[in-house]
Amino acid sequence: MFLFDNKPDMQKTPEQWLEETAPAKKRGLFKLFLGYAPGVGKTYSMLSEGIRRYSRGENLVIGVVESHGRAATAELASRLPAVPRKQLVYKGTTFDEMDVDAILQLSPSIVLIDELAHTNIDGSKHRKRYEDVMDLLNAQIDVISTMNVQHIESMTPLVGRITGVVVRETVPDWVLQRVDEIVLADLTPEALLARMKRGDIYPLERSDRALSNFFRPGNLIALRELALRQVGSVVDRSLESYMKREQLENRTPLTERIAVCISSNPVAQYLIARAGRMAERIGAEFFVVYVDTGRDDDPEYQRTLNENFRFAENLGAQIVKAKGKKVAHEVAKIVREKHITQVVFGRSALTGWRRFLYLSAIHDFLRDAPPVDVHIVTQEAK
Repeated sequence: MFLFDNKPDMQKTPEQWLEETAPAKKRGLFKLFLGYAPGVGKTYSMLSEGIRRYSRGENLVIGVVESHGRAATAELASRLPAVPRKQLVYKGTTFDEMDVDAILQLSPSIVLIDELAHTNIDGSKHRKRYEDVMDLLNAQIDVISTMNVQHIESMTPLVGRITGVVVRETVPDWVLQRVDEIVLADLTPEALLARMKRGDIYPLERSDRALSNFFRPGNLIALRELALRQVGSVVDRSLESYMKREQLENRTPLTERIAVCISSNPVAQYLIARAGRMAERIGAEFFVVYVDTGRDDDPEYQRTLNENFRFAENLGAQIVKAKGKKVAHEVAKIVREKHITQVVFGRSALTGWRRFLYLSAIHDFLRDAPPVDVHIVTQEAK
């Protein structure tokens, strides 16, 4: 890897001229190569793209790349200019960290930053590398980065159950919401295992241990499915933004989305669990919807409502709150905005006028909502 040479180049390429005359952007573009395990090719893919763009005259540098002793990765990195790393001493040992201030001062158009979930050494500008990335994006510098799906914060409990491995370094889900473009660095589990056995990922003396732990075939298949779902979710969100921007309201969602409507009643946790199982079975996104009608101001109601929210979050649900007098109208509005495909309502053993009001509310929802599947789940009233 050669270090960046800051000498001015008097002859600009057509791409550089276009870059200078392009409209000013408010923030940098964020591209992420997502994988499901070490060795699937995230860093190699990132560097390959960097070399193509650098060869076209784009002002690109390496912020940080970890080759992990892999010769092919190191060879690609050597073809690109790199910002020297900052040396920090921690507990008597010297560590090299990405120098975000030097990159900001240099102000390249694009920077390559490996391992987004990395935790910086004490004394760094920020505790986490993704915070460094946010600084660069806010400075209108494009960032291309890499990460494995198990480092997404909301995924760690499920990954722990699948693999038995506790993931220490995580990236909050909101960072993924900031990604403009996501690319799956994919490889079949069989091909990945072959790489491992050849010693292409870890030295051979470490391979046997890895193959009997994290790199078991069942783990890899499950992690790959999680990565595919995550990429699909980001792509669907991008399409959703496009449709909204172009004012194209009616579209068929690309993924199933299940929403369950709850109240402050503790029995709502049964509904949440039931809907959560439905979502998990079909790989659907899971939403919990609460409409504040002004009747839950009592401290006891607020306590049980918050318990319901915590229970939902533990199951991986996205909480959606609204305020209004007509629950049916507000839920229909949320269904339309979030492109919900299935809705779960609870039904107690109601009789008389209460039953009439309940059925009337369901009828109002069906009248106001776009086409959606409705599930009525019987619950015990409390």
